[in-house]
Amino acid sequence: FEDQVRRAFANLRAVLAAAGCSFDDVVDVTTFHTNPDEQIETVLAVRAEEIGAPPYPNWTAVGVNWLAGFEFEIKVIARIPSTTSSHPADKR
Repeated sequence: FEDQVRRAFANLRAVLAAAGCSFDDVVDVTTFHTNPDEQIETVLAVRAEEIGAPPYPNWTAVGVNWLAGFEFEIKVIARIPSTTSSHPADKR
């Protein structure tokens, strides 16, 4: 199980980097667990390694019955950093 969690975070890191983001840009996380009671400590340990110290983004853990051959899935929403603001108030 720990390998799946580490692989999921590594894939997520790569996708974020491809969009010019990092874990600092993540604002919402949903994780899906086939056995939350036995899995949550592993997920929290990997999260601490990958994301670092709090504050963490909003995080929802969902227990599910089935994940198409997996035991863990992660979904995030991240903001894309902007080098220039498009907000009208910033153009004054």
